[in-house]
Amino acid sequence: MAISGPHGSHHHDDDSGDAPPAVFSDINITPLTDIFLVLLIIFMVTSTALVEAGQGGAGAGIRVDLPKGAAKELHVAAQDFPIAILADGRTVIEGKVVDAEQVRERLTKLHKDSPDAQVIIQADTGTHHGKVVEVMEIAKSVGLERLAIATESEAK
Repeated sequence: MAISGPHGSHHHDDDSGDAPPAVFSDINITPLTDIFLVLLIIFMVTSTALVEAGQGGAGAGIRVDLPKGAAKELHVAAQDFPIAILADGRTVIEGKVVDAEQVRERLTKLHKDSPDAQVIIQADTGTHHGKVVEVMEIAKSVGLERLAIATESEAK
């Protein structure tokens, strides 16, 4: 009896010649391709989320249209604390919209943990001046002396 391939008989007692049993040598790469595509989608979604989070104010995924200015570039330190003020007047800290009392509580905790921390106010160009002053006054009242207002360089 002749062996016809993987579908033929594999029993040694049926072998009539010296030929070894047939070996299935095809590799199915479809499951491997599926895994790679799923991983690609996961990386694309994750990287998009990380990029969006890094572009906004207060590192929170919130887009703030900063005013243009010619001030020198600040080097952000670990103890720097960004606060975003949106065009509609909402204040955002660490990705959460907060009211004035929550700003005071968070800045009080910041002053206790790091007295020489710098508060960086990232105010949208459409923000009312009074809202920026309010946040600055809260920071001063809890003892934080180092304040900065974020701007975009005019070269952009």
